[in-house]
Amino acid sequence: MKIILFLVTLLLTATSQADVLSVRDQARVVDELLADRFDHLLPALMDSTGIDMWIVVSREYNEDPVMKTMLPADWLNARRRTILVFYRDPKKPALEKLAVARYNVGTSIAAAWDVKKFPNQWDALLDIIRARNPAKIGVDISRNFNHADGLDQTDYTELMQMLPAQFKSRVVSAEPLAIRWLETRTEREMQIYPQLVNATHKIIEEGFSERVITPGVTTNEDVVWWFRQKIRDLGYDTWFHPSVEIQRQGADAADTDVILPGDLLHVDIGITYLRLNTDIQEHAYILKPGESDAPAGLKKEFAKTRRLQDILLAQFKEGRSGNQMLAGALAQARGEGIAPIIYSHPIGYHGHAAGPYIGMWDMQGGVPGTGDEALRYRTAYSIELSSSSTIPEWKKPVSIMLEEDAYFDASGIRYIDGRQNAIYLLPRPSANIGNGQ
Repeated sequence: MKIILFLVTLLLTATSQADVLSVRDQARVVDELLADRFDHLLPALMDSTGIDMWIVVSREYNEDPVMKTMLPADWLNARRRTILVFYRDPKKPALEKLAVARYNVGTSIAAAWDVKKFPNQWDALLDIIRARNPAKIGVDISRNFNHADGLDQTDYTELMQMLPAQFKSRVVSAEPLAIRWLETRTEREMQIYPQLVNATHKIIEEGFSERVITPGVTTNEDVVWWFRQKIRDLGYDTWFHPSVEIQRQGADAADTDVILPGDLLHVDIGITYLRLNTDIQEHAYILKPGESDAPAGLKKEFAKTRRLQDILLAQFKEGRSGNQMLAGALAQARGEGIAPIIYSHPIGYHGHAAGPYIGMWDMQGGVPGTGDEALRYRTAYSIELSSSSTIPEWKKPVSIMLEEDAYFDASGIRYIDGRQNAIYLLPRPSANIGNGQ
């Protein structure tokens, strides 16, 4: 109850971009979210995957992507060689969490290495394994998911050399467990996620405004670095360098990087906060003198891409693979006269996260491996896609590229903080000023 009240208090006070939690409070929330995942999520995941012992190994500065999500907030890296052991005894209600390390790993994972008794760290691990006699020992090796392939060659070799034959045969890939650990969002995380996506939307809205852009003066790179600096100044991080692209009538955008009236702008940014990530793409149009709205052709293409979003979201059904969703959405969109490209992906602990991939921009026939993964409840996705056609006003192809973050559970798929409903206009129309007398 104390943890819940603390989280609720923080979330109620952190309601705007200016209210990003202090670094200390962020650390407290991260650790409480992690403890909740260990206690209430991980046991069920181990039961569902049939892995009763999960061993996660990393050496300092070469961390397994999974281990990075399991370290307490004041551990920025593993220490020396850190070995985490999670054991699920079906006869006991609680999950056993051990660290074959010289220190406790936060408050959730207790150190379990008696250095005097076992000077060799691998011998200490073997003692834990023998005492518990697991049926399946999961380790992070995976052909298809880099997130689940974090056990490096040296540690894998030393682990297998240490294990007696009776346990070697029980070692399996922990891929299904690692994916579920990374992709599954908890109820508490989903109380936080809308604020993070909303902050991303607000940053884009400000960046695509007169406060940042002066047509004829500002370049697209000026806006890129404004986004990068704004994200940092607000107290967030970013997991990739933002981009701002220009499409324009007539001359190619490469002729000048100065933003001009009549330009269609596209931004791609993502921010990181409390170990969660966003990934958003939206558009703005720079009004020409005398214009009060974007050209009808641009608005029509924007509406087509929004329709493509609807088509893809209708494909979200539990158990369906990413490749099945891709094929179904592409077929329907083409049947409606849309020229689609779909490249949607899971999001969460990573920007391009673990789980089923729904196309890649250069793999519209399906994505081997990651695209074969099945859709599960309590997972988040970046709905990333585009459509293009030649618009009458420009007499050249225009691409509308949209990306919005969504959450999927038993009630269906929904946007975490809505989606862009219309192209931003710059300058913003004013209700009190018009073109007439």
